[in-house]
Amino acid sequence: MAFQPLEHVLGKLQIQGKSDQKPLQRVLGHWEEIVGAVVAAQTRPLTMQRGVLRVATSSAAWANNLIYERQRILDKLNTKLGLNLTDIRFSSAEWYSHQESALSPGTEQQRLLWQEHPSRLSEQLPPVGRRVTDPKDAIAAFRNWANIMRARSQQLPYCPQCRCPTPPGELERWQVCAHCATKRW
Repeated sequence: MAFQPLEHVLGKLQIQGKSDQKPLQRVLGHWEEIVGAVVAAQTRPLTMQRGVLRVATSSAAWANNLIYERQRILDKLNTKLGLNLTDIRFSSAEWYSHQESALSPGTEQQRLLWQEHPSRLSEQLPPVGRRVTDPKDAIAAFRNWANIMRARSQQLPYCPQCRCPTPPGELERWQVCAHCATKRW
């Protein structure tokens, strides 16, 4: 029996320890580190089958945006965790069915992230006009919504590029509204 260097033996033990843990558990343990706190608050890995990781997102918009980051996330997961993933599927369909309890740290983290989000409107906005509590039909509901949005947006500054009412946080962060900022990217 030949003796092997200590580093070689420890390296084998570390690899064996990683392989003992289920791949999805490893993904869950490193998810926030790989995708970042903002994305982790809006996503939740669900299952891993045949090299495909399924991830629930809080909205269809998040799912759509993350499709463009899919390859970068795949590369990070495969490199960092030694996985052999071939694809990631993002969907908002199972977000609420797998929602964690209200006491989970993720929910608190989401609330804190929303408090600092540039598109968030302050709660000190002036009260909007009279709200119809039970609209008679879809047209009345739409008119009610349009009146509320019009009243709310009258107090907002305008985007210097498209002249649309814009939350002040977006102007502070990007100097234009979020829509105009995404056009630049």
